[in-house]
Amino acid sequence: MSHYLWGQPIAFLLLIPWLVLCYYLMFKKNKPVASLKISSIKNFKKWEGRGRLVFLKMNQIAQLISILCFILALARPQRADSQIKRTLEGLDIVLVLDISDSMLIEDMKPYNRLESAKETIANFVKQRMSDRIGIVIFAGEAFTLVPPTLDYQLILDRVAQITTAASARIKDGTAIGVGMASGAARLKDSQAKSRVMIFMTDGENNSGTIDPETGLEIAKGYGIKIYTIGIGRSGPTKIPMYSQDLFGNKVKHYQPFESTVNDELLEQMASVTNGKYFRAAKEDSLAGVFNEINKLETTKIEDNKYVRYEEFFPIFLLFGIILFLLSRGLSLSLLRVGP
Repeated sequence: MSHYLWGQPIAFLLLIPWLVLCYYLMFKKNKPVASLKISSIKNFKKWEGRGRLVFLKMNQIAQLISILCFILALARPQRADSQIKRTLEGLDIVLVLDISDSMLIEDMKPYNRLESAKETIANFVKQRMSDRIGIVIFAGEAFTLVPPTLDYQLILDRVAQITTAASARIKDGTAIGVGMASGAARLKDSQAKSRVMIFMTDGENNSGTIDPETGLEIAKGYGIKIYTIGIGRSGPTKIPMYSQDLFGNKVKHYQPFESTVNDELLEQMASVTNGKYFRAAKEDSLAGVFNEINKLETTKIEDNKYVRYEEFFPIFLLFGIILFLLSRGLSLSLLRVGP
């Protein structure tokens, strides 16, 4: 951004005597106050045709303008170009999402647990600025849906396509240790100063080749901070099931299900890695949890302002010198008014 200013505005005080000089030269100096009687003008013949009043006035004006240019040069007119260099220090974040069939339980109205988590993740991604974000999904096994990337549109597209374990053709169950180890594997080579894992599940560990303690040790060893989120209510509930009728139509029915969130394990995962555990059991609590994480894990922004000045006083100084020398030269030659 550019703007114009004066480096030494105090120089404008010289305009006061300059105005006094203008008044004196224009109105006082040439005012006749007396007359001189002489017997002959033959000695003044050689000055005939010189010193015409209009040119004398113009020459005086030129002298005044030259002095004004000197004053403006002293005031140092300049242009300031300010630039802001912004440095963003982003985080590396991996979201680990449980997609076991229990995530279809409809206690996160107006969605089920999975759809509510997907919508909240999408809103979270849209609020980040320069953070690399990856997505890992897990049930009885885990795989990386999106490796850490700055391509937020890709992340949003892939999140929208997340389905349950049965539709994703992976083994059902809740392998917390496997999910945690998979998320840690995506952050182990990160060069970011802050590595964050957001781990979301609605159950307790019941499968997998890596136990939660081992997965936690792996994450801790890589310096990863884990925010854990327990989704849904614990206790007896109903899980939606789908089948086909005689005509091949998809029919939805419900089956009794005991939902259990291992709060103790999730709290341990967070505390050991200096993270925080959240419980999202209400319809709108999941969005509130992500808003809080968004505030806790902020991107570091450094603004450095640079100002470059361009000086214009040489222009006024040069113009003033040229005008002054021209005026003095005319005063001593063509416009000389006396012997």
